[in-house]
Amino acid sequence: MKLWYQSMSRQKAWGAYSKTLRKILDRVKDPGTEIEVHGITRIGGIGDQYRYLEYLETGEVMENVQTAMRRGFDAFLIGNIADPGLRECREIADFPVLGLCETSLHLACMMGANFSLVTINEKFTPRIVENVTRYRLEDRLAAVNRMKVDRLLNLAAGFTDKRARREIVRQFLKAADANVEQGAEVVIAAGGVVMALLADAGVHEAAKGTPILNGIVALVKMGEMAVRLNRIMDGRFTSKRLQYAPPPRDQIAELRKYYGDVYPSVKARTRGRAR
Repeated sequence: MKLWYQSMSRQKAWGAYSKTLRKILDRVKDPGTEIEVHGITRIGGIGDQYRYLEYLETGEVMENVQTAMRRGFDAFLIGNIADPGLRECREIADFPVLGLCETSLHLACMMGANFSLVTINEKFTPRIVENVTRYRLEDRLAAVNRMKVDRLLNLAAGFTDKRARREIVRQFLKAADANVEQGAEVVIAAGGVVMALLADAGVHEAAKGTPILNGIVALVKMGEMAVRLNRIMDGRFTSKRLQYAPPPRDQIAELRKYYGDVYPSVKARTRGRAR
C-alpha cells in the first residue's frame, strides 16, 4: 500500500527533523507499505501555532490530497496536531484521510479510561483543546500541561544538539508528570516535532508507569489498518452520507466552471450519462 504523509513543516527550515521522521516511519511501517513524506513548500511551514498562518498553509494540504488521489495512493495522513484541513480533505477524497490529533485521541481512549495532553506552549494549548471538544472527547481529558517553547523552530535543535534534546525532553516529562499527578492514565505529546524527538530518544513512559502515546507511530499503524478496512469494505471506510459528502454529479460541472478542477473523484452527469 502507498501512504501520503503530509507534514506541515517546511523541510529545509527544520534541520534534521525530516531525516528523523523518515527513520521513524521506516522503522514502524509494515513490510510492503510505502510512505512518501511531503512538507509545506509554497508558503509558511514554520509557525502554524497561529491560526492565520495555519489557514494559509492548509490550502496546499487540500491540493495535495487531490494529487495523492491522482497518483494512486491508498490513504492520506495529516501529520499535524491541529488536523488542518481534515474535514475538507475527507470531503474531497475517495480514500481514508486520518489526522494526527483525532487518531491519537481515539487511540488513547482505548489505552486508558482517560488521556492528557502536553502542549508545546501557551498559544498552542487552546487550539488543541478545541479539537478535543470538536471530537466530543472532553469528558475523557484528564489534564493539560505545557512546555515553554514559544518559538517552534527552537525544537529543531533537539535533533542535532544533545543538550537541547535533554532540555526538551526534561520540559516534556515535567509537564507529563504533572498530568499524571492530576489523574492521567495516558499522555499524548501534542506536537508532531516533539513526538519525533521522543520516539528517536526512546521515551515511552511518564511517572508511575504511565504510557506516552506517540502519535506519529499511531497515525501510520492506523493508516495501514484503514487501508485494509477500506479494501474489505469495498471502498466505504469514509461515510459520504452527510458530513463528508461531495457535491452531487448533476452539480459538479457547474461548480467546476467557477472553482476549477475540484472534487476529482466525482464524475459529471450529462444527459443522464456519466462522463
